[in-house]
Amino acid sequence: MNYIIRFLLLYIQYLHKQINELLFFIAKFIPIKQWMFDDAHSPKYQKFKTDILPTIIKFHKQDYRFLIEYYRYKYHYTVKPIKRHKGSTIDGKVKCPRCNAPHQYLYNNNGKGGQYLCKVCNERFNINNHVQKLSLKCPHCAHHLEHKKDRKHFKIHKCTNEKCPYYLNRLKKLSPEDDKTKYKLHYIYREFTVDFFDVDLRQLPSWFTGFKYKRKSAYIMSLCLTYHVNLGLSLRKTAHALKEIHEVDISHTMVANYARTAAVVIKPFVDNYDYKPSGQLTADETYIKVKGVKHYVWFIMDKISRSIIGYQVSDNRGVGPCILAMRMAFDKYKDFPEKLKFIADGYTAYPLAAQQFQLKEGKLFNITQVIGLSNDDEVSTKHRADKQIIERLNRTFKASYRVTCGYENINGADLGVALWTAYYNFLRPHRLYYWKRPLNLVEDLSNASNMPAKWQLLILLGQQELLKSQENTS
Repeated sequence: MNYIIRFLLLYIQYLHKQINELLFFIAKFIPIKQWMFDDAHSPKYQKFKTDILPTIIKFHKQDYRFLIEYYRYKYHYTVKPIKRHKGSTIDGKVKCPRCNAPHQYLYNNNGKGGQYLCKVCNERFNINNHVQKLSLKCPHCAHHLEHKKDRKHFKIHKCTNEKCPYYLNRLKKLSPEDDKTKYKLHYIYREFTVDFFDVDLRQLPSWFTGFKYKRKSAYIMSLCLTYHVNLGLSLRKTAHALKEIHEVDISHTMVANYARTAAVVIKPFVDNYDYKPSGQLTADETYIKVKGVKHYVWFIMDKISRSIIGYQVSDNRGVGPCILAMRMAFDKYKDFPEKLKFIADGYTAYPLAAQQFQLKEGKLFNITQVIGLSNDDEVSTKHRADKQIIERLNRTFKASYRVTCGYENINGADLGVALWTAYYNFLRPHRLYYWKRPLNLVEDLSNASNMPAKWQLLILLGQQELLKSQENTS
């Protein structure tokens, strides 16, 4: 019996050794599918990644007399005035902008170039254009970032240190035949010159006055909204339907004016409604045409309730509109969730916007990016269903957008999207509830007997929200 047990133990040890050798062979020569498509292991996808924030050193004013005494007390070192060569002089009015040291402690750093170096605080400055308020350093090697390019809304700073570990690690991943100029190898930081967190998201347009019914009534206006928004008819078809069905003679221009003014009134109610969002959001952008030029619509949806809690229309696909859409969505939270699940596509604007929220407002959250149309990695396989929710929303929006043949201007596009969002969130029956009720039940709207009445009540709720905001402002 002992021999059998000893033989079985030896056989188990032999099998364990064989399994370890097979696992080592698989890990070395047969890469797992997730490793093959993980952008963290391939230099080709580094240009789509957003680097971490740099080390920011703020500009603090000092007193040169205090620094001289501190050096003397701490290091037993006396900072003496500079002994200049013959013919070398500095204007007596020049002082260090950091420590206010007089010209006796300033070097003429680059001859006649106009740059000075302070002996007390080591500040380099040019007296004519000294606007430096902070210093940016690479978080990997503490090397000063160099300003390389200017874009529309930001400046690009780059770490040019050839011994930076960030650069060396990415350089090792290149094969000898690869051209390193085609890959992003150095650390890059984008400094925004526009403060998108200071933009008022609830500002009314200058032309807005209110409703004036000279020939028609509020019921006719609500009929226009029902045909145009709910049924997705164009402006001309809406005017034609009112004439042929209800015997109401109205122009398509008046239908457009009704829709535009109703959107301005309803928008405050839609934006300030308490959606009680969950901690799971999904976002995507789709394109529209404004006067034949491509524009973009950004949607952010609550995955659980399926409500649109953030939207934005823009003429570019930059990070600015992405930040504004995120701000609109995050304003719905009374307490920002600690573990926010934010799902988006592989576009770089989303992680860059998340970095700005961390920098400006201290909100930390990760962006889960579902890349491509096929499940080529584990992340895409796990979150593909979440991404399909926002893709389905885009198709629903495009179905109502196509009849417009594009918008006349970006303000009209913005108000058109706001009006459609109000319909989607509060009036449209949703598949989530077996087409029996809209996403958000409002007691006043549920008591209305027909759709025109619901539009009139929705306008009333928007007017009440406008009055409330005006009272708070005053």
